[in-house]
Amino acid sequence: MNILVTGAAGFIGSALSLRLLADGHKVIGIDNFNDYYDVNLKRARVARALALDAFTLYEIDVADKPAVMDVFKRESIDRVMHLAAQAGVRYSLDNPSAYIDANMHGFLNILEACRDYPVEHLVYASTSSVYGANQTMPFSEHVGTNHPVSLYAATKKANELMAHAYAHLFQVPVTGLRFFTVYGPWGRPDMALFKFTQKILAGEPIDVYGYGEQSRDFTYIDDIVEGIVRTLANPAQASDSWDAKQPDPSLAGAPYRIYNIGSNSPQPLMRYIEVLEDCLGVEAQKNMLPMQLGDVKDTYADVSNLIADVGYKPDTSIDVGVKRFVEWYQNFYKI
Repeated sequence: MNILVTGAAGFIGSALSLRLLADGHKVIGIDNFNDYYDVNLKRARVARALALDAFTLYEIDVADKPAVMDVFKRESIDRVMHLAAQAGVRYSLDNPSAYIDANMHGFLNILEACRDYPVEHLVYASTSSVYGANQTMPFSEHVGTNHPVSLYAATKKANELMAHAYAHLFQVPVTGLRFFTVYGPWGRPDMALFKFTQKILAGEPIDVYGYGEQSRDFTYIDDIVEGIVRTLANPAQASDSWDAKQPDPSLAGAPYRIYNIGSNSPQPLMRYIEVLEDCLGVEAQKNMLPMQLGDVKDTYADVSNLIADVGYKPDTSIDVGVKRFVEWYQNFYKI
């Protein structure tokens, strides 16, 4: 099967590409290698896939419609995993236009390409950030997400709405995956685990926001990849039970679905830090700071729909996942 992975040099995209290649698929990757964080890390990630004959890389921007359309014209694409996006809640406060270009225009181009060159299934990355000001735990796909607290979250919510429109109008089978705090080897340098590790090893204090009182549904990268693979293989279908008078936002009368992918086991931020300290053998110096603008206090994924429909529940503990990250970090940076 020919599978397109956008954001193929990213944290999730590179891991997914390797898994799909190992499963015997041909993978067509797209990435623009922007400098939001270390491009050398992105190059190192994707080099692992480039060493394999079944991987093809296009260095283009998904916001460039002619370039995207050319890829779909050249390649006979069966399924799509759209991961290319401008990530990060805090960066969206200072660079909002980057989120409109990548997350809105880029996704529109993918939708248009899937409309013009029909695929069996389009899966795209959403985020737990869409739950925003909602504090009903655990977060359920059956509950509305109309109160985003960052522009990043708003663009991802917009992606979900755009996806529904294309499923309804053009019968594009489309599924959104709301990822919950992904971590692990080859992770993003702007994420807490990466930052904490860098600073602790450098003997510098770490900034702990929310005075350490936040909790997150930390989800290990291999669990995310497994969830994606199973979802790709289960194309969205119109729901016979969807009721327009009592609409469920997680499904539709069109081929459209939304799933949470999280560990279903939220952990206090301070526990996460404790595990990291144990793995490094160093106690961190901590700057306890108030919660940042655009952030949320807690996240907690209800994954019952994922279990019911694709038969999977993430299960890697932070003790295991953080240890694997530290081992990778020390090996990659030769520490």
